[in-house]
Amino acid sequence: MNNGFDPFDTASLIVAHDDGNAFDAVVPPIVQTSLFTFKDYDDMVASYRGERVRPIYTRGLNPTVRMFEEMLAKLEGAEDAIGFASGMSAISSTVLSFVEPGDRIVAVKHVYPDAFRLFGTHLKRMRVEVTYVDGRDEEAVAKALPGAKLFYMESPTSWVMDTHDVATLAALAKAEGIVTVIDNSWASPVFQQPIALGVDLVIHSASKYLGGHSDVVAGVVAGSKDLIGRIRSEAYPYLGGKLSPFDAWLLIRGLRTLPIRMKAHERSARTVAERLQDHPLVETVCHPGLGNHLPPGLSGTSGLFSFIFHEGIDVRRFADHLELFKLGVSWGGHESLIVPGEVVLAQKAQPNSAVAFGISPRSVRLHVGLEGTEALWSDLEAAIAVASLG
Repeated sequence: MNNGFDPFDTASLIVAHDDGNAFDAVVPPIVQTSLFTFKDYDDMVASYRGERVRPIYTRGLNPTVRMFEEMLAKLEGAEDAIGFASGMSAISSTVLSFVEPGDRIVAVKHVYPDAFRLFGTHLKRMRVEVTYVDGRDEEAVAKALPGAKLFYMESPTSWVMDTHDVATLAALAKAEGIVTVIDNSWASPVFQQPIALGVDLVIHSASKYLGGHSDVVAGVVAGSKDLIGRIRSEAYPYLGGKLSPFDAWLLIRGLRTLPIRMKAHERSARTVAERLQDHPLVETVCHPGLGNHLPPGLSGTSGLFSFIFHEGIDVRRFADHLELFKLGVSWGGHESLIVPGEVVLAQKAQPNSAVAFGISPRSVRLHVGLEGTEALWSDLEAAIAVASLG
């Protein structure tokens, strides 16, 4: 278990005051405006020509949003970042900035379900081919990469929590001149630094741990100035997925407590996972932190993992007898949640990644929140006991 991460413990999470910070407020102000005016004609002309970098319209640039972007870029060790109205807006804008009709993407199996649906619907209509590979099989990845335009990763992956050697996979793609993208929502910058591992672009569903309070929907992408500039110029202005100033302000608030929250999620989830691993009615626990060593690239783990019951357990009874754990999608907030595998297998939206990748109907995804660990374990234990009687 990770016991500390110095770059996040002090000044790096404090937004420095500047001359424009009204009244030297310890909490930065929200610049809640749709547009910005100009002092005169020449000022407006210079701004439109790009001779001056200044806000014109909040869909393009807003000081509060920019503060969040700069803060996240610093935490990811990136040159720049760009915020979006949702994680899917960040994913779609990034992908569409780097592929054209007839191109091919290589993606690891068990990617986020809506990314899978994006690839299987809109990109399919664009005649963009997607090749799925097991990211744990580096030979298979190396074989699939030649000729691809983009390599899309998650580590750990959605639901089954497969981990990959991100640095090795990024190097394989770099050797082929392929842009690499990774969804880092699970680990957050606290426990995984993909830029340092050689990845080009890092995506977050900021609704998850970056926000941390289940009160904001947002996304962000971090990377080099050149690549972020391409997204900013090609997809960002026209798809319209602009992060709002108020949501950016909520994210700034969330980032300031990110390290301490992540460490609390890690401690509690690992305890719960270890106890589930020893439970006689549980077949498998999918948690990257179990065992003596963390996978390459990870310095810690988060609160999200899954497990599979042995046959004969009534998952419906288990879910309905939980009290502290609530049935709910998303994760990353203070509350503990579950999603049964049977539910995602039955989801109406198609294509269904749970079906495509063979998720077990006896599986349950858990997010261990910030409630007391012992109380959460008692809740799980009691619900399992009831489910075993069904």
